[in-house]
This record gives sequence, C-alpha cells and structure tokens, in this order.
Amino acid sequence: MAFGAFALDEPAYSAEQTGNNEGASSEQAAGSDTTGIYAAARIQYSGSVTKDGSAGNVTPSDVNWSPPPCWYAPYLGAKDFKEKMSEDIDNALNTPGMGGTAGSAIGEVKRHYEDEYGWTGTPGYKDYNVEQDGKGMFWAGVENPDEPDILKRGSCTDLPFWVDNGEAPPPQYEEAIRPELLAALAYQHMQLPGTEVSLAPAGTTKVNLPTWAWLDKAVFDEVRATAAIDVPGFSIQATTTAKPVSLTLVPGTPDAETYPASGECLIDGGSIGEPYAKGKADRTPPCGIKYLRSSGDGTFKLRATITWDITWTGTGGTGDDLPDGTFGTTQAVTVQEIQSVNR
Repeated sequence: MAFGAFALDEPAYSAEQTGNNEGASSEQAAGSDTTGIYAAARIQYSGSVTKDGSAGNVTPSDVNWSPPPCWYAPYLGAKDFKEKMSEDIDNALNTPGMGGTAGSAIGEVKRHYEDEYGWTGTPGYKDYNVEQDGKGMFWAGVENPDEPDILKRGSCTDLPFWVDNGEAPPPQYEEAIRPELLAALAYQHMQLPGTEVSLAPAGTTKVNLPTWAWLDKAVFDEVRATAAIDVPGFSIQATTTAKPVSLTLVPGTPDAETYPASGECLIDGGSIGEPYAKGKADRTPPCGIKYLRSSGDGTFKLRATITWDITWTGTGGTGDDLPDGTFGTTQAVTVQEIQSVNR
C-alpha cells in the first residue's frame, strides 16, 4: 500500500555534509544522550576520507555499479516519533483543500500509527508504539546527498517502520542500512593519493629517447576508509580497503610508444616501475614512454592512472569484493627535438 499524498514536513532523514570523519548526518535534533533516544543514526566516516564528507575521488571500473542513492536507518524513538509524526499528520489534515483521495490517504496513515491499521507484511501500531519506547526505534528513509539523480535519491519513500533493538529490519526493506551498504558509502567517500609519476629525464625529454617512469612507494600503500553507525540497540560498521595493482600511462599523443606496449605497469616486488640510475641509459625501461615527435611550443598531457583492487570487511564477519577503482592525474611533459651539429 502506498501513501503518495502524504509526506513529512521535511525529509524524514535528509543527510547533509559535515566535517571530516562525520559524513552524512540528520538535520533532526530531537532526543538526547541522557534519555537513550536519538533523532537518527549518523554515519561516521574515518580513515582516508574526503575532508568535507563529500564523494571521494575513486572511480569504479564497473560503470553499472554505484553507491546506494538512499537507505533506511534508525530515526526516532517511539515518544519522539509520536510527537513529530502526529504534528505532521495534523498539519497535513488541516491544509486547505486537503480532501478526497489525499485526505483519505492521510487518514489511513493516522490509523496506521494510532489504531493498528496495517496490511500484508506491514503491521500497524497502537499509539505510535510508545509502550515500546526505549526498546527499539522507528526507521526512516535517508537521502544520499552525493547522488546526482534526484529521483533515485528520493526513492526510499516507505513509511517509517519499527525495529526492535538487536533485531534486523524486516526483509522487505532491501535498502535498510547494513554492512555492505556502509562499505559502498566508504568507497564513495574514499580519498586516494595523487598519481604524479617521477620521470627521467624529468620535465623535458627528447624525441625517440626512452623516458623512465616510476612511483614513490608511499603512493601505493593500502588505503582504508570506514563507515559506521552506532546508536542504542544498533551498531554496525564496514571498512573498505584499496590496494594498488597497476599504473597505466597515456602519453597525451598518439605519436608515442609505451613500455610495456599496453601502457599498464604492474606492481612488481613492491614497486611500480623502476627509478632511473646512471648506467641504465642503454636499457629499456620496465615502465615508461618514448615520444616520437616534439611537443613544439607546448606540452603533452601525460595521464597516469592507478588501478586499485577494492575489498571490504564488516560487522558479523561479513565482507566481499567491490569493483576495482581508478584515480588518475595529468602532468605536462615537454618533448624537444634532439639537436645535432654537422661538421
């Protein structure tokens, strides 16, 4: 059963941006620590995450995968929910012109929370379940502020539902927050290091001269980001881990060759590429580029992209793989003609 004509005065749980290690949180402020009743379960982010709590800089390699656009999470204890929801219902019923089908739908919402009116798989409540206050919470929809599609972001529209402390949400709520959803959100907020490669020759190279490329070891350490929810009766977390596996070089011009020919330099013995050193001039670089023409008065935009293998672990021994992620940056390379003098 749907109640499309009814809506809370404001989003039941509209996530907003907060500072580092906080991430999305509720705009509601009812309840307090002393009563054990919380307005909503904030998602806390920690580890290598973006400072402003917004989407990170990792791009999934699977174009069909995306973080959850919305989810259901703990919202209010029974007494606080009654105060909020009953006020919203009364305001809606007293809105001029609210009659007919719309008024009937609002009336059914009122019956649902006050008079045990329910339907298949969705039981009703007596007096907003206040007799169970402190023994659970009403859960409500949360919008992901980093989801660009407004329709997807607002698609968790089921009426708030009750969940006892320590119990899982009813199975029909597939978008209820759980470790794998937290892992996806940690993935979305993950901050990866830059990928500016070291080159030899540095800055300016020559036509047909093999240019060595490598990455400092500090750039390709594992990166971890954690997302967690912790409220009375409900506490879960998930940690997403990214491990670098390769570096891909795109020269910025078709008139170039890469080493290896694929342009993908795999991690070998804990390093990506090999630093150039005196005595290696006659060797082929294990990772590098050879430009076949000059950049003239300009530069070529070399793009260096690291591919990361991404996995997660979470509460209850859960865990799995996530799509590989990539993150790349560009840097300017000047290529000059080799000058020769004929005598």
